[in-house]
Amino acid sequence: MKKLINDPDDVVDEMLDGMIAAHPDRLRRLPDTQVVVRGDAPLEKVGVVSGGGSGHEPTHAGYIGDGMLDGAAAGDVFSSPTADEFEELIDACDGGEGVLAVVKNYEGDVMNFETAIELAEMEGVDVETVVVDDDVAVEDSLYTSGRRGVCGTILVHRAAGAKAAEGAELAEVQRVGQKVVDNVGTMGTALTSCVTPEKGEPTFDLGEDEIELGIGIHGEPGTERTGTMSADEVTDELTESVLADLDLDEGQEVVTVVNGMGGTPLMELFVVNRRLQELLDERGLETWDAWVGDYMTSLDMAGCSITVCAVDDELKDLLGAPVDTPALTVR
Repeated sequence: MKKLINDPDDVVDEMLDGMIAAHPDRLRRLPDTQVVVRGDAPLEKVGVVSGGGSGHEPTHAGYIGDGMLDGAAAGDVFSSPTADEFEELIDACDGGEGVLAVVKNYEGDVMNFETAIELAEMEGVDVETVVVDDDVAVEDSLYTSGRRGVCGTILVHRAAGAKAAEGAELAEVQRVGQKVVDNVGTMGTALTSCVTPEKGEPTFDLGEDEIELGIGIHGEPGTERTGTMSADEVTDELTESVLADLDLDEGQEVVTVVNGMGGTPLMELFVVNRRLQELLDERGLETWDAWVGDYMTSLDMAGCSITVCAVDDELKDLLGAPVDTPALTVR
């Protein structure tokens, strides 16, 4: 294993310290936790929070700031934060207007957030949730009951965060977050496994001439293990699966995300985006905005995911609103 780490047991703690050191005016870490919040939290608005296992950076703490998240809890690599940490996150981001918790549909995240919300509500905090399950590849996996929450989560952060920044009430912030969930689909592929700091070797075996379609962000099995394919062939497989799930009408406007899994050059992601946009044009779909980059990774895994989200005027206003975070800035 060749990684820029010290002790694997310290990697998340040291990562968070380094993040705070890079953005000392924007972010602060709650003492004796792996919880990061805005430097000025809580604000007098609905708080929007999220969290989950580390190893998916810039998700989640990279999206803390104006127009997105107010705070995020970081678990160990690919492991959920504890309920206690989620509770501290909720409390720290409650400015008196309630808190929306954006939860990826993994059993640990869901269970621990539910416990934390019960505790927070006992203290008088009003909390609503949005559970993201945008992965169209598999209905159940090693980590979930139902579909997995993957890169579409970033669009939920974006829309809900923008709505909260407008001063909307908690029910409205929850509504727009759920609206994104109801209109988004994602599917990914792995060209290689990732290597976790604790294990020091690939988390699953993938031959030199094999790829995995429908993979999860923790290396969970996908829908098919197949021989290597060209960029266009992979893009066709992923895009057709997402579009079949969404069943969009001709003329529908969409936001697309070509997301790198951590070990894929930007050059290759743009090659995928080129074919994705050709396919959408052939289907009579209109791309309103196209994102290309590393938004929700899986450590050093080579591969990508494709996300498509149908948008109307309301979602376009929210997804195009100003945002200022360490990982994403739109003026």
